[in-house]
Amino acid sequence: MYPLIRNRRLRQSEAIRHLVRETIITPSDFLVPLFVVEGKNVKEEIPSMPNYFRMSLDHLEKEVKELWNMGLCAVLLFVKVPEKLKDNKGSEALNENGLMQLAIKTVKNACPDMLVMTDVALDPYSSYGHDGIVANGQIVNDDTVDVLAEMSVSHARAGANFVAPSDMMDGRVLSIREALEDEGFVDTGIMSYSAKYASAFYGPFRDALDSAPVDMDMVPKDKKSYQMDAANRFEALRETQQDIDEGADIVMVKPGLCYLDIVREIKNEVDVPVAVYQVSGEYAMLKAAAEKGWLDHDSVMMEQLLAIKRAGANIIASYFAKDAVKLM
Repeated sequence: MYPLIRNRRLRQSEAIRHLVRETIITPSDFLVPLFVVEGKNVKEEIPSMPNYFRMSLDHLEKEVKELWNMGLCAVLLFVKVPEKLKDNKGSEALNENGLMQLAIKTVKNACPDMLVMTDVALDPYSSYGHDGIVANGQIVNDDTVDVLAEMSVSHARAGANFVAPSDMMDGRVLSIREALEDEGFVDTGIMSYSAKYASAFYGPFRDALDSAPVDMDMVPKDKKSYQMDAANRFEALRETQQDIDEGADIVMVKPGLCYLDIVREIKNEVDVPVAVYQVSGEYAMLKAAAEKGWLDHDSVMMEQLLAIKRAGANIIASYFAKDAVKLM
């Protein structure tokens, strides 16, 4: 007696596999992180992120045009701030002529239809490398939130389409939403890092922006007092729902691969788009393994991206975006 149903019939050729494929990656899935530095004609490779670069505004202009021509229509901006401009309150973040504000304008001038999202947190601007203001050995929540709200308005004024608070302070989405509304930026969206875990996968990113916490007395040595505990699942659902209630348009899970269970949990519970950040450590591990010849770079890259989308991601922030689109 032979089986009437043979599942392998739908796997026997590339044509049929393609026809019945449940998950497909397209350029529209990607949000491209970009690192911006001061200066001119600067395009420097990040040592712990092979083939990824910090770039000055002139190179940023060229990059966004290339991305747009590839079908990549959204960028997430980060800035590397000189040490001399850093302080505990992140004052430079509010400079209307600061690097972030100039980067936003550069992208919009070069490619007006490009969707611009901006990182909102104090760590690139902090002399202590933390996402918030440090006082008496702790990260102060409410004073930090006030600065984040002002920072968001400044980004909106420069032309950002979305602000992306990545700090994990309590109540910051509501404060940002109210500040944007009060200033007339009713169409500026918020993509909240709703479930951002205190992960060991962020190391290369902190190298890229020189934003790791400093080792000093009365300064927390890590970010575990405000970013989420890697062991927690239900907390992610609470954090995410709270951000939606406060006005978040898009919610994010960060990092990616180790937290795909959280992505699926959140996707099953919410009605807003879900973003996933495939972080610098995930990028660096594959680059290192491929360099050693231990893994096939392109095959593993695409498998990882498919896994993230299959888990429920509507948006994937990934350093692999250009590599993936070239394969497509």
